[in-house]
Amino acid sequence: MDDDAELRNPFPSPPSHYTKYTSHNLNLLALLKERVPDTDLAFNQHEILKDQTDVPDWPLTQLEKPRVDWILKEPEPYYDVFGDRWFVKDKIPSLAELGGQQLYPEDPDVDRRPALQTILRSMLVTYSNLTSALLAPPPTASSTAPPQWQQHVEWITILGQNLMAAANDLRPVQARGNLELMMRRQLDLRRDETRVIHTKCDTLEVRLAELRGSAEDLKQSKIPSSEVSTEPVMSSDEPTPLTEEDLLRWAEEAG
Repeated sequence: MDDDAELRNPFPSPPSHYTKYTSHNLNLLALLKERVPDTDLAFNQHEILKDQTDVPDWPLTQLEKPRVDWILKEPEPYYDVFGDRWFVKDKIPSLAELGGQQLYPEDPDVDRRPALQTILRSMLVTYSNLTSALLAPPPTASSTAPPQWQQHVEWITILGQNLMAAANDLRPVQARGNLELMMRRQLDLRRDETRVIHTKCDTLEVRLAELRGSAEDLKQSKIPSSEVSTEPVMSSDEPTPLTEEDLLRWAEEAG
């Protein structure tokens, strides 16, 4: 399998240099970075690591991770994955960059509505002319000029491409509008839920106030404990205690 097909494979094989990432080589790379300053680009790794064994012939700097900061410093930073190139800053190419005939302003800050309205009117007029051209008699066999309907079809194709490209350029604006609308709906939903909770809390507070008032009324309707007498009450069924006169009278009667 050639290298290009291997790069485009969704499940590519490991790169051929994966065998270089051994513990020994990684330790040599760490030692090399300690002994060589970052500013020194011209160095001999065999001379610096002469006290080490099994120093490879290829540069140990190949084992370093890719420098993302170097990629971002480029005017148009990109990276390659599976043979396809992806730009870090995603940009939708304009119709002119894709090789088409662009009939509206390329600058997004310029109002495109007048140009789009002109394109729409031109499409309607061209479609009307196309229907008239289809009713015309066919050209003679000796005529070399292209039929008129073909020119109208080509022009309608160009106009349709401009309308479609302009609509695609508005997709980020539409996405921001949809996101703003979704956030507003979530905010309104949370406000409604908060309003329902507050209403429920107010109802509970009123109910608690009513219960508290009922308890106070019930407490005041009872007799206070301080007004109740604590002296013992003699029952009428209990015997009357004997006095000294009663005892003397009983003694005289008995004598």
